[in-house]
Amino acid sequence: MTATRAHETVLSFSYPTERRARVVADALGPEVGEIDDARSSATVDREGESVRVRVLADDLVALRAGVNSWSRLVAVAEDVGAGRD
Repeated sequence: MTATRAHETVLSFSYPTERRARVVADALGPEVGEIDDARSSATVDREGESVRVRVLADDLVALRAGVNSWSRLVAVAEDVGAGRD
């Protein structure tokens, strides 16, 4: 992993309650660092009712792959977390 990456995007997801945002962020937490590769990495943070996924990549192909992966992970976390509401 490099110290700085050439490309970055931030995915932001808003939820009706802080609890719902916490469930999603907690589900994503274990994936941070696990699905990183030599060309991309990501971070997840939550502030109130919002969850942000920051994807960093060395090139646009890796950025697209990272965005796709994290978008799917968020969708799964939302589906699984729906049962906890």
